[in-house]
Amino acid sequence: MPFSTILMPMVTKLQLWTRLEDEDRDAVLALPHKLRSLRAHEYIVRDGDEPRHSCLILGGFAIRHKLTGSGGRQIMSIHMKGDVVDLQNSLLRSADHNVQTLTNVEAAFIPIDVIEKLAADRPTVGKAMWNETLVDGAIFREWTLNVGRRDARTRTAHLLCEFALRLEVVGLGERCHYELPMTQEQLADALGLTSVHVNRTLKSLAADGLIERTNRSVRIPDWKKLAEIADFDSRYLHLDQRLPAAT
Repeated sequence: MPFSTILMPMVTKLQLWTRLEDEDRDAVLALPHKLRSLRAHEYIVRDGDEPRHSCLILGGFAIRHKLTGSGGRQIMSIHMKGDVVDLQNSLLRSADHNVQTLTNVEAAFIPIDVIEKLAADRPTVGKAMWNETLVDGAIFREWTLNVGRRDARTRTAHLLCEFALRLEVVGLGERCHYELPMTQEQLADALGLTSVHVNRTLKSLAADGLIERTNRSVRIPDWKKLAEIADFDSRYLHLDQRLPAAT
């Protein structure tokens, strides 16, 4: 891959929030970085770390999670191509959660100090990165509502709808057909359910014709119907301009 295009997923993601001029895009693409190939389940950041780099996902999937004192895990978000998964650590310095690969991941690690300098030298890029962290916050709020107040059927359908749109916007799937890279145990940790409950809920959604599953493949025969069951309103993803018919 030519050097000038390696960080293009970061440019593409930032332009979801703010229009970047050619000089801004070139400045992002010129950021120094190290490429790494990570295996599934490797840690990118551990709770308590003082990261020196931010990680841009170039391929594969990662999860953000926290552990209880007894070892219980709550997955708080899923990350994919174009996400800078620990951008907030460029300011907070100390990580208060874990970021772990869900699948094999190709990633670029960018020094925190050069990200800070880029934000200062290129205010438009800084604004786009700020928007990125704000949208992360909006997603966290929706996940809190999902786990705290929606029943198992609704919260499962909601996660399937969110994942569909996020994959679609980065060109990794279609709204009504995509690969879900999570086991039922991992879904359970994201939904605050047991894996048995997740299995039963997925079977119920399939029996009602709301989804079709083959291994990891998910098909959604009627998007509007599943979104209604899911209590899904895509505004919190702030993808209005890219996906005008998301709800």
